[in-house]
Amino acid sequence: MEAKDVEDTESNFRWCWFLLVSVIAILVIVAGVLAILEDLKDSKKDSASHHPGPVVKKYADALEIALQFFDGQKSGKLVNNRIGWRGDSGLLDGIEMNLDLSKGMYDAGDLMKFGFPMAFTATMLSWAILEYEENMKTAKQLGHARDSLKWITDFLINAHPSENVLYIQVGDPELDHQCWERPEAIRGIRPLTQVNTSFPGTEVAAETAAAMASASLVFKKIDSSYSNLLLEHAQQLFSFADAYRGSYSVSIPQVQNYYNSTGYEDELLWAAAWLYHASKDLSYLKYVTELNGQQFANWGNPTWFSWDDKHAGTHVLLSRLNIFGAKGMSSEENLDLQMYRKTSEAIMCELLPDSPTATSSRTKGGLVWVSKWNCLQHAMASAFLAVLFSDYMVTTQISTLYCHGKSYSPADLRNFAISQADYILGNNPMKMSYLVGYGSNYPQNVHHRGASIPVDANTTCKDGFTWLDSINPNPNVAVGAVVGGPFLNETYIDSRNNWMQAEPTTYNSALVVSLLSSLVRSSSVVDSFT
Repeated sequence: MEAKDVEDTESNFRWCWFLLVSVIAILVIVAGVLAILEDLKDSKKDSASHHPGPVVKKYADALEIALQFFDGQKSGKLVNNRIGWRGDSGLLDGIEMNLDLSKGMYDAGDLMKFGFPMAFTATMLSWAILEYEENMKTAKQLGHARDSLKWITDFLINAHPSENVLYIQVGDPELDHQCWERPEAIRGIRPLTQVNTSFPGTEVAAETAAAMASASLVFKKIDSSYSNLLLEHAQQLFSFADAYRGSYSVSIPQVQNYYNSTGYEDELLWAAAWLYHASKDLSYLKYVTELNGQQFANWGNPTWFSWDDKHAGTHVLLSRLNIFGAKGMSSEENLDLQMYRKTSEAIMCELLPDSPTATSSRTKGGLVWVSKWNCLQHAMASAFLAVLFSDYMVTTQISTLYCHGKSYSPADLRNFAISQADYILGNNPMKMSYLVGYGSNYPQNVHHRGASIPVDANTTCKDGFTWLDSINPNPNVAVGAVVGGPFLNETYIDSRNNWMQAEPTTYNSALVVSLLSSLVRSSSVVDSFT
């Protein structure tokens, strides 16, 4: 090889080496820029996650009022109770089976303890605390919320004495409704009702599992042994509910007149979803996706969230996993979670009033109205899911929700939720607050025994009806009660005998607490509790 050829070869080699080094340097610079951009993105997320908006006083005030109704509904030996006209009651409940079922809460204006809606109350309280703990803390209500939750979960633990036995009712509703008396006047031993392997109750066992699993997350950092106990009960109850499938409405036909169930598939998914969040056990994730998602989830078909139908709540709860991301899932599981998210988005599109797929189930004033019985339940439950989904979007910087070609922002969902809350608090044609104790104009004749009978009245079972039929306002204010709500024409008859509209329920209070806690700060966002 000639010297010139050698020189050319060396020159080409040096040029190639220079190009290679240059490319590497450029790649390093690009990687550095991308890392900086990612850090900026993360810092924006952190900023959004930890700098919520200012406190909205009316919602903080309303939350303080709403939580007091649980003190008015407590059974058992009361401790630091804020409702002065309440005293100890139900101290003998469960004694004939050597159980202490004295705690728990009375369901509504009567003196019954119904396990199915009571468990739902606990699940919703837990969900609200998990998502909006900081808001509750800001409003100085976190302790009260936890206390109310534990009053129920203490009862639920005792109501589950063995793996396949769950006591789901204290009292006989037929006998109970023949009396009108204060809870403190309960005499004697009240009958108990249970579900077991011979008389299964999948929906009530699964809902109780959901309550205990979600509550285990609430207490995980503050009482680990109690949290572990709740999770153990939840896992046992879910296994019982799933292994011995059958509706409690079939096993115990008497419940059909009060809390009749329309199916148990939704509760199985709801419970498994909460158990996955609480335990991180991937078998529960597989249960709601590959194994039962297609069969049980009713994907693509929005329904109304309530004590009976958990589909909508389950869709939103599981869409959380898809939005925030969950570790260790298979591609099929992720695809199924996308179906939960898509159904959640369809639910949101139905709730938005000017969406192409907006529901027509509303009053002229804009209140979601589905049923003449306890109509506010669906409005509060829907509003909570809307603001929650909105906050999921904000937290993960998802800016747009598409509804059949029309785009909406997280603020649109929050504004819908605000419209429902404001209606309940008095921005309605009646100019009445349906939250008792809030504002200057609220129902005076709530269908509630303890509120309607003076503390010093010496009544028996039958003569207490004098107070039911009285035209005078209740002598005791049922602070925090959410009444059933208005008719479709947006009227409300403030009569104690109008139990369709005037009777409050404990689970309604859990829903309004959930909604108000989400609105305490105007731009609050949630952190992942998994």
